[in-house]
Amino acid sequence: MSSLFDFDRPADNYAVMGNPISHSRSPQIHAAFARQTGQRIHYHAIQVDPGGFPQAVGNFFANGGKGLNVTVPFKREAWELADELGPEARQAGAVNTLLVEDDGKLLGRNTDGVGLVRDILRNHGGHIGGQNVLLVGAGGAARGVLQPLLAESPAKLQIANRTASRAQQLAADFRDLGPVEGGGFEHLAGMHFDLIINASAASLQGKVPPLPDGCCTSGTWCYDMMYGNEPTAFMRWAEQRGAETRLDGLGMLVEQAAESFFHWRGVRPETAPVIEQIRKELSAS
Repeated sequence: MSSLFDFDRPADNYAVMGNPISHSRSPQIHAAFARQTGQRIHYHAIQVDPGGFPQAVGNFFANGGKGLNVTVPFKREAWELADELGPEARQAGAVNTLLVEDDGKLLGRNTDGVGLVRDILRNHGGHIGGQNVLLVGAGGAARGVLQPLLAESPAKLQIANRTASRAQQLAADFRDLGPVEGGGFEHLAGMHFDLIINASAASLQGKVPPLPDGCCTSGTWCYDMMYGNEPTAFMRWAEQRGAETRLDGLGMLVEQAAESFFHWRGVRPETAPVIEQIRKELSAS
């Protein structure tokens, strides 16, 4: 926490790197966390050209930077740059949080899955343990959340993807962590799920993956990792099929940022007022 002597030292520097980056809400989120917790930090967004990520990271930390968030398309490069990896990052093959340790080593973490799980469980009172879970998509977003999801002990976690072999390979990579299977959308016929998580990029194009109607019932929770100023195409699909609960990924965004903030500063901010503020801004836009 802050002290009476904080005015004697400059604010610690943090940033988010990506391309594009102008849309990022991370500076707003972390500024809110800092005000709330009395931490003296400066956080800004840095656009990095393709091929320039290692140099940009090196320059940032050489000039006294304390921590970085990393977004597309550099999460894999951050994973490769880290000297040490948290277990969730090692399994995900991607890093979205870098921090420099006292000995100068770069530690890579992935807070996306923790953010997703915390939003479902704490913010919305949902359940993962003992549930039949469908994870839609087999790309980096899906890989990044699998370890924390399986740590909650679902009864079964099914991965579905247009290219069935990618879902099958992803399931094989994580099978030692829990009951996970993979396949194409045609393999979902006759199945129904307690929780469906859309980790595909379909919502960015206003589209919905080809999910069988029967997989969503009146008791199903549907969660889209994307968010916007109106319900996503996946959320509308869920509403049309009478899903019990329909959620977007705004809470996940703020919760993963809070986990990064905790790794950097050792304090955990309250996320609810930040989620509420951004939701208001989205509704007004």
